[in-house]
Amino acid sequence: MITRVQYFLRSLTAICLPILLTVSLNAQPKSITILHTNDIHASFVPHEAMWMNVKQKPMIGGLAELAFVADSIRKVIGPEIMLDAGDMMTGNPITERMYGGAQGGALFEMMNRIHYDAWCPGNHDFDVSQENLRAITRIVSFPTVSANLVDDHGKFPVGNVPWAIIERGGLRIGVIGLISSDLYNLVSQRNLVGIRVLDPAETMQKYIDVLLPKTDLLVALTHQGVEDDSLMAEEVHGLNIIVGGHSHTRLPKPKVVNGVIIVQTGSNAENLGELTISVENHVVTGYNGKLIRLWPHHNLPPSPVSELADSMQREIDKDFSEVLGTLKGDWKRGEGQTAIGTFLAEAQSSAAGAVVGFMNNYGIRRDVPAGPVTKKMIFEVLPFRNTLVTFSLTGKQLRGIMEFNIAKNPHIQIAGMSGTWKQLSDGGVRFTSIIIGGNELDDEMTYPCAASDYLVGEARRYLGIELPQPIFLRQTVFESIVAAVRREGSIMPAVKYHIEQVH
Repeated sequence: MITRVQYFLRSLTAICLPILLTVSLNAQPKSITILHTNDIHASFVPHEAMWMNVKQKPMIGGLAELAFVADSIRKVIGPEIMLDAGDMMTGNPITERMYGGAQGGALFEMMNRIHYDAWCPGNHDFDVSQENLRAITRIVSFPTVSANLVDDHGKFPVGNVPWAIIERGGLRIGVIGLISSDLYNLVSQRNLVGIRVLDPAETMQKYIDVLLPKTDLLVALTHQGVEDDSLMAEEVHGLNIIVGGHSHTRLPKPKVVNGVIIVQTGSNAENLGELTISVENHVVTGYNGKLIRLWPHHNLPPSPVSELADSMQREIDKDFSEVLGTLKGDWKRGEGQTAIGTFLAEAQSSAAGAVVGFMNNYGIRRDVPAGPVTKKMIFEVLPFRNTLVTFSLTGKQLRGIMEFNIAKNPHIQIAGMSGTWKQLSDGGVRFTSIIIGGNELDDEMTYPCAASDYLVGEARRYLGIELPQPIFLRQTVFESIVAAVRREGSIMPAVKYHIEQVH
């Protein structure tokens, strides 16, 4: 016969044992692997490993290879999530092709097929337009997170949300997105009308406070660069991990700042990041991070990613393999006036019917070796959708631009003007001669000039002045350079316009 005491003890055991087991299980360390990429820049097919100091450079990267490696890892590890830290766009003609209602949309369909869980937009994802980025966010089957990217009314303008919670392996992982506070210096201002960027650290802390009670692990998915990531790690509390992009920093091992684990993979789909985290009672108790080089595996079996990539490459090859002309020597980028910069600035000036042309150095994205020049090569030099702009400046304003160029070195190329200058005793600059079209500059005369819409939007930074009444043409900078190479046919690289110091 069961006494009342025995009955009570049995009942208590039946009630408490499941609770104790649940508590015990919840207290056990859990692990999660974060696969991550950043700054892929439309590198959806393998490319030469240009950083290798060998004559015959091997091929590396591509989204089919990325998909294969990610799937291979998933077969042998435990729970995982996959994140991307922005700048999927710009760098390959695939970003010009419509797919799913967006230019470059095929890249994001490939991301769907690779099974990403979240991404944050980068500055180059705005290069086509705001409208195109909104169309991209309708293609992706995973959240677009960017907490500090808002419009004039504080709303999220491009299909973005501030955060997402991903449940995987018994863990609730909060992912908060951020974009660089320097966005207005990185994108044509015509593409940012009505866009505001909130302070990254303040915004991050705001959403950390919201998500801490709801999650076991907090990840910042950022497109602001490793330096800004490190500064933010010092400023916020409650954050565990930063998966970063923008600075193209290759971190072979995670960087730890103020207890925050920071990772970044470099760029152009050359590496896949793998970060495995152990979590116990909301605390990271261990981690191991590495980069996996995406050397191509030969004879990969067809996959949904490779099938789409191959079909897009066939279309691009058909359109962009055209040989436009022949280069008689290498076009190499540099800090001072260069042959490639001279040609680009001069071609823009000619296309706009101007006499002076300007080109920003960092808008020139690759060197071109001597030999045949294809349309694809020119696109890789100028992968941005910048339009041609013309504007008029007085001789006095052009003189000021030349002085600003020497004093501040804003990294621009100038076509149509040559000059000689002296250093003054007070550290200033005085031009002793400026020649335009074979004649001495007339301070009172007005001269037509040309540049890209990006440079015009950043004229104070590059030229030292605001430009009056710019006229935006329908022609793109890319189209003007293609036409110039076709017209020249055979090109001997030369720096035609010299700006020299005299004593």
